[in-house]
Amino acid sequence: MKLTYHWEGDYLIPDLIPPKAPHIGIWGKRRQRFLRTHQRPTYDAMIMNGMLNAHLEEVDQAAEKMLDQLMIKMAEREGLAETLKAANQMEWVQQMNSIRNAAEEVVMNDLICA
Repeated sequence: MKLTYHWEGDYLIPDLIPPKAPHIGIWGKRRQRFLRTHQRPTYDAMIMNGMLNAHLEEVDQAAEKMLDQLMIKMAEREGLAETLKAANQMEWVQQMNSIRNAAEEVVMNDLICA
């Protein structure tokens, strides 16, 4: 590993670049909490192998994609359309919140707690 330095006054300071911080959203954090509390040996092994952050990023992306797809399919099945949104916004919001809650429950059961 080659280090580079720069001068600051009379001192040579190493140019240290921190590692890239992982982008872990809500689903990755929920997966981490699940592993830490219910599957501790797997969690510890992933930390020691350096695979935990990559796993959490992957789960987070997959969960977001799954949630979006489920919400679209459920909205189509329920017959929610832009006409309802224009006619009765409160009803549309209530139904969309119900669909989102159901989709989040599916993601939690099928992906996060699996």
